[in-house]
Amino acid sequence: MNHDEFAFFNQQLASMLREGIPLEGALKQLCASMKTSPLRAELQTLEADLAKGTPLPEAVSRRNLPELYKRMVLVGVRGNDLPGVLTLVADHHQRVNAIWTRLKGLMVYPLLVVFIALALTILLSLTLSRFLAEFFHQSGFGAPPASAVLSLSVWVPPVLLALIALALVVAVSFSGLRSKLRWRLPAFREASLAQLASAIALMLKNGTPLPEALALAQALESTTPAARPLAQWQQCLAAGAGKPTQWPTTLHPLPPLFLWLVQQGGENLSEGFRKAAEVYQARASYRTDLLLYGALPVSILLLGLMVFWQIAPMMRSMTWLMNMIGSSWE
Repeated sequence: MNHDEFAFFNQQLASMLREGIPLEGALKQLCASMKTSPLRAELQTLEADLAKGTPLPEAVSRRNLPELYKRMVLVGVRGNDLPGVLTLVADHHQRVNAIWTRLKGLMVYPLLVVFIALALTILLSLTLSRFLAEFFHQSGFGAPPASAVLSLSVWVPPVLLALIALALVVAVSFSGLRSKLRWRLPAFREASLAQLASAIALMLKNGTPLPEALALAQALESTTPAARPLAQWQQCLAAGAGKPTQWPTTLHPLPPLFLWLVQQGGENLSEGFRKAAEVYQARASYRTDLLLYGALPVSILLLGLMVFWQIAPMMRSMTWLMNMIGSSWE
C-alpha cells in the first residue's frame, strides 16, 4: 500500500466529514479524483456497501485494508469522533511513509550498483575471454598449463555478482523474509521499532485498552521476531504485571532502550510509546544517512577490486609471453 496516498486520502476524508459532508458522498468524491489502484477499488466497494445501508464497522471489516486502520475506524465510530481518528491515522501513515521512503532510497543505490556492475563485468569477461583465446592462439608459443585457470578466473567476479543479485531479488520477493530482515538490518530495525511504537501509541491515545493494543500489534507483526516479545508483554499483563516497569527488559529484538522510553511516560503509556516512536524515527534517519554516505566509497572500492580481479589474468598472460620471448632470444 502507498502510505503517502493513504495518508492524503484520510486527511481529505477527515476534512470533508468535519464540514458536514456525509461519509458516502465524501468517499464517492474522493474516489473519483483518485487514480486507478487497489486502494481506490476497495474504497469504491466500501462506498457501495455504505450506500446499501451496511453499517460502517461491518463494511470496513469486509475490505482489504490495514488491520490497524480497521481497528481505528471502529474506535472512531464508538467515540463519535471519526474525523479526529482519521487525522491521527493520516499522521501515522505520513511518518511511516517518511521513514520507508528514505530506506527505499537507501536500497535503490546498492541495487543499481550491483546490477550495473553485473552487466559491465559480464561484458568485460566476454572481452577478456576472447582476448586470452586469441592471444595464446596467435602468440605461437602455445597456451601455458594455467591458461584454462586464467580463463575461468575471468568469470569469477560476474558469478559472484550474479549470486549477490539473486540473493537481493529473493530477499525482496518473499514477504516473510523481508519481514524478518527488516528487524535485523541497521536502519530498518530502528524504522520497524518506530512504526511499532507509533501504532501502539495511536491505539492507546484513542482509548484502546493496552491488552487489545498489544494483541493487535502482535497480529500485525505475526511473521516477524517482534511477535514474541509482544506476546510476553501480554502474558505479563495477564499475570498482573500491568506496568511497563514490571516487564522484562531483555526481549529480543526490542532493545532495553525501547522499554525504558515507554516507562518514561509513567501512567500515560500513550505518551511513552509516542516518545519511543520519535526517538527511533530519529535514529532510523541518522543510520540511513550514515549508510548513504558510506555506500558510495564502498561501492567504488568494490568495483575497483572487481576490475583489478578481471584484468589480473590478462596481466599474468602478458608476463608469461614476455618471459617466453625473453627465453627464446637467449
